[in-house]
Amino acid sequence: MNASDRTPADLLRSALATDPARPLVTFYDDATGERVELSVATFANWVAKTANLLQGELAAGPGDRLALLLPAHWQSAVWLLACSSVGVGVEVGGEPADADLVVSGPDTLEEARACSGERVALALRPLGGRFPQPPAGFVDYAVEVPGQGDRFAPYAPVDPSAPALTVGGRELTGAELVERARADAAGLGLAPGSRLLTGLAYDSWEGLSAGLFAPLAAGASVVLCRNLGELSQEGLDKRIETERVTNTAV
Repeated sequence: MNASDRTPADLLRSALATDPARPLVTFYDDATGERVELSVATFANWVAKTANLLQGELAAGPGDRLALLLPAHWQSAVWLLACSSVGVGVEVGGEPADADLVVSGPDTLEEARACSGERVALALRPLGGRFPQPPAGFVDYAVEVPGQGDRFAPYAPVDPSAPALTVGGRELTGAELVERARADAAGLGLAPGSRLLTGLAYDSWEGLSAGLFAPLAAGASVVLCRNLGELSQEGLDKRIETERVTNTAV
């Protein structure tokens, strides 16, 4: 990747310029049987649409804080990169009452109502499906995001020294996040073309790094598995073979 990249959004732009057709995120939910594969280009398109929703429709900008109440999921990864694109700081599992806006999955809607700002709800259904009945007081992400623009330009430049991510009580700037992701990629033995399988949750730096940031920093890809405990050892071995996995973090 480009040595001058200073934010996660920079890493994604470099990946898009290098090889847009290669896989970036392959997502499995072993409780539902769902599988989704996103190339760099497809993932970047989702990020652009989400960033446009965030900046244009939700009026979020640099300095705002977003409480992210989502599990390890491909749409969670999209939101992390969209926030980086806009300059919004993300607090994973953050307190909604203290945030400027909140993004919630279906299991945390009541908790998310404590946010006095904009509230976005994700059904986390296969193929990015919407809620059968939109939750009151929330924007349904699956309804709003398809109509957003496929290209994104921030209203203001994103400062790499501004807070980008808070997880487990630790705050990281964009530049610190990229530096740690690169170090983790080296520690995991990742290189361009590597395929990392992980079943770690998105509630820690280790899970976020293995599940998104380290592969992105290395020019690698991730096989992100939710509810991996539902899979037998035989099933896991088959997935490793089928997905051409080279590294694991489970």
